[in-house]
Amino acid sequence: MTVTRSLLLFALAALLEIGGAWLVWQGIREHKGLLWVGIGVISLGLYGVVATLQPDANFGRILAAYGGIFVTGSLAWGMVVDGFRPDRYDVIGALVCLVGVAVIMYAPRG
Repeated sequence: MTVTRSLLLFALAALLEIGGAWLVWQGIREHKGLLWVGIGVISLGLYGVVATLQPDANFGRILAAYGGIFVTGSLAWGMVVDGFRPDRYDVIGALVCLVGVAVIMYAPRG
């Protein structure tokens, strides 16, 4: 259950961070306005709250592992929202990142 909870928290954190950054991007670069920027900033703040809910108490470990989730989630967001099509190197890189997440977060420790 702990691994499932951790993975769900990582997914929610990615949605909040990547979505928040995208909203800020849209607000500024695509001239959609300050409302978009404001909602993005709130979403980014909520990402920080969700990250603290991880079962592991080590900030460095959580953030390092989340980096792999962020890479993979960013590519997925681009595919779903912006029509981005990853090439094989994007896919390979994302898989390498996910292996890193598994090793950092879920390797047995004594």
